[in-house]
Amino acid sequence: MAEPATAQSPTPLFPADRPTIEVTLDTYPLAELAAIARDRPRLRLSDAVEKNIVSGARYVRSIAGEDRHIYGVNTGFGSLCETRIDPDRMSDLQHKHLVSHACGIGEPVSEYLSRLVMLVKLLTFRAGRSGITLQTVNRMLDHWNTDVIPVIPKRGTVGASGDLAPLAHLALPLIGLGEVHRDGDIVPADTALADLGWQPLRLGPKEGLALTNGVQYINSLAADSILRAGELIRCADLISSLSIQAFSCAETFYQQILHETSLHEQRGVVAANLRALLAGSNHHTLSGCNAAKEDPYSFRCVPQVHAAVRQTHGFAEDVVWRECNSVSDNPLFFAESDQVILGGNLHGQSTAFALDFLAIATSELANISERRTYQLLSGQHGLPSFLVAEPGLDSGLMIPQYTSAALVNENKVLSTPASIDTIPTCQLQEDHVSMGGTSAYKLDQIIGNTEYVLAIELMTAVQAIDLNPGLRLSPATKSIVDEFRQRIPFLSEDRLQARDIELARDHLRDNRAAWAASLT
Repeated sequence: MAEPATAQSPTPLFPADRPTIEVTLDTYPLAELAAIARDRPRLRLSDAVEKNIVSGARYVRSIAGEDRHIYGVNTGFGSLCETRIDPDRMSDLQHKHLVSHACGIGEPVSEYLSRLVMLVKLLTFRAGRSGITLQTVNRMLDHWNTDVIPVIPKRGTVGASGDLAPLAHLALPLIGLGEVHRDGDIVPADTALADLGWQPLRLGPKEGLALTNGVQYINSLAADSILRAGELIRCADLISSLSIQAFSCAETFYQQILHETSLHEQRGVVAANLRALLAGSNHHTLSGCNAAKEDPYSFRCVPQVHAAVRQTHGFAEDVVWRECNSVSDNPLFFAESDQVILGGNLHGQSTAFALDFLAIATSELANISERRTYQLLSGQHGLPSFLVAEPGLDSGLMIPQYTSAALVNENKVLSTPASIDTIPTCQLQEDHVSMGGTSAYKLDQIIGNTEYVLAIELMTAVQAIDLNPGLRLSPATKSIVDEFRQRIPFLSEDRLQARDIELARDHLRDNRAAWAASLT
């Protein structure tokens, strides 16, 4: 990207050795998008992307004055689409569009998520179909490269007509309004722009609409949740392997020959993880092992249930990857064929469905985890009731399971799909919306709850392991138990366990990426 050769060029605020990467026409996996948002390299546009953007903006300028309705260029928005706008008010129209649509509420999303939304928004401009100018895209890059990141309130999108409210907040700093993250603080955008010597932009035809149309906000929230959920899904295999050993389960249900009878590939993957994790353990030879090798389903059906969660996660990842790399806007401009096409590339139904389905699956991951926790406390398989030496005098781990049960119940309520609802907006012009924003918020909460539920299972399983006489842990899991015990000591008698739960959740978070990377 050629740096703007004007007084408006940003003052460098980043380290001199900060790497620079190009935004190209390639497709980006979700993990790569997240890494860019997390690592904050400088960004520039490839020559091909710049060429597309310049061509698209030139075409919009060439037709803006024509005597025909061109939605969002010389007309109002939504149900005002037949109201013509005078040519000398087109820039005012775009300015007022951002101001009027910035109606988000609640706490802001993190700076990281704001960056991810910016990045996904940039991807939709690459094809040059939105009519946005290179000047405006370059200013977005200036914001990124100088760590002046728009503040986006969390709530307010219905996930169709674009994520209008959050994306309007994303765009406000371009015109000197709204707030930005800067140096760890939230400051008024006009203050930050003045410090940098930047003038607010005067938007051209279609630019305000191009900035707010599309579902880049819910797609970014979706990408973040999908990546976090993917790590938890793999960690669930590991944590369940601890419970399997603690409960002296049979060795039959994860054998390869069994899973070769199924055409569900993911079942074989989970079973292979269990074989690797459990190799060398003697759990299936202990006196507490069920003589009929018929363990409860929460243990015996781990390959089937965890595989179903993985299948759903894979579906969601595929949908959102495609969404993030597609053009999400309306109208779209095709200069090569002199066409302005109005359509529905601003509707988030695919993302909403995927998020609601993943919410159900993640909730079930917590559900089966809580059932294993319950079984470990049941006084069976040679374990003492509630995993304490003197049950009665001490309650042991009785009540952490209550907390787990409460969170599982909450997840079940939150798993009601938001995408089955629609509330018409804009005088019935936008009469069917996806409600994908609600789908995204719910999934985020479910993932957070599931972290706690898995952490409670981890805490319970390690306690049960310590109370299972004669158990020899597998080499793959012994170090995990030892590291956990360095953080949370054995429960010899009742103590305040709220802190133990928080520490267990922190331990899971700290190790989640490494544990997930060690498994298929």
